[in-house]
Amino acid sequence: MTDQELKDLVASLAIDSKEMHAAQKETSEQIKRNDKALTEKLNRMGITLGNMGQNQGAVAEEFFYNSLKETQTLAGVHYDFIDKNILRSGNGVSDEFDMILVNGKDVAIVEVKYKAHATDLDKLLSKKYANFKKLFPAYKNYRHHLVLATFHLYDELKQQALDHNVIVLQRKGNLVESYLPKSEVH
Repeated sequence: MTDQELKDLVASLAIDSKEMHAAQKETSEQIKRNDKALTEKLNRMGITLGNMGQNQGAVAEEFFYNSLKETQTLAGVHYDFIDKNILRSGNGVSDEFDMILVNGKDVAIVEVKYKAHATDLDKLLSKKYANFKKLFPAYKNYRHHLVLATFHLYDELKQQALDHNVIVLQRKGNLVESYLPKSEVH
């Protein structure tokens, strides 16, 4: 290879290197634009999915509230009043309760889910119930009834709830059907 050919080769490599660097820079900028657009789309999708979940939860809450409000009777016990969407804070604790039914000696704490999962039962049994006792000390001498109301749950989860003395409310056509743990049968 001649001296001139070597100089020409080095010059062409320098040009190719500049072109490749420019292409890499453009590709990097395009990836950033795509990432931003994708992130925006994912955020909008997350908001939409979150709203769908909230809507389903609202439908379930409305169904069970309207069903229980009609008779104010749950598992054979008549209640004097029913409240929904109770938000309470105090004693360093804050929580929201989907529904509470009360008479002179009983209080039912109702957790409503569109589709119940094991984590929902665990949360009711531990966190929700513990918070209820802290936030509603006036009911400490009442009989407490935990209730899981849902449009759908698996048989295994229903049995777990019953085994933990949790009343299960499940939609059945236009009616609410109560499944009572043995300790609740009158």
